[in-house]
Amino acid sequence: MLDDVLDNPAWHSLTGPHASLAEGSGLARRYRPDISPFAAVSDPGSPQAWRDLAAAVGPGGTALITGAAGVCSEGWEMVGGGEGVQLVETSRVAAAPDPEAVVLGASDVPEMLDLVARTEPGPFEKATHTMGTYLGLRDEGRLVAMAGQRMHPGGWIEISAVCTAPEARGRGLAGRLVRAVTADIHARGSRALMHASVANTGAISVYLGLGFEERRRTTFELFRAPL
Repeated sequence: MLDDVLDNPAWHSLTGPHASLAEGSGLARRYRPDISPFAAVSDPGSPQAWRDLAAAVGPGGTALITGAAGVCSEGWEMVGGGEGVQLVETSRVAAAPDPEAVVLGASDVPEMLDLVARTEPGPFEKATHTMGTYLGLRDEGRLVAMAGQRMHPGGWIEISAVCTAPEARGRGLAGRLVRAVTADIHARGSRALMHASVANTGAISVYLGLGFEERRRTTFELFRAPL
């Protein structure tokens, strides 16, 4: 079923539409470190998958895994993470392009990194923008809000890095960008999903109000490979 890929979205992204951005082999993959800290194993219960992941990240290397729920192989150590919620779009999402939204690219990376540093929407590296289309809204030339596309499990594209500068909040910019990114996802023949920390109740409330619904609870855990 189409929804099955959402149980392990990073794996299906790294072995599918994002294979060109992946490192690793066998039963494990990771994004290039300059793109994203996310990695994936085909099955968290497979010792061989964790051995393959150890080979990919190197001794003492780290991997951010979604959905492992604390399961890892001997020698690996969980060093951070928490519980998250996975949301998927419904027919209530009013997807529509935004005439003021601009496509962000390599020349915008310094501003994107600055906005991320001030708002902390989640992992974002200097080449994260290569994962998909990122849109931004500017105020007097300054980037004040953005949202874009991260993991691409087959048939779905994840909306991520939804953030608004503190001085521009309360104007509905995040909602406009989520609708615009969703419209771009539809144009690519896919559906939109999102992830958020369960502690980020404000963001979850916004996403539910935009027409997304909770599919499941999940985990985001940072593991360190054996030395």
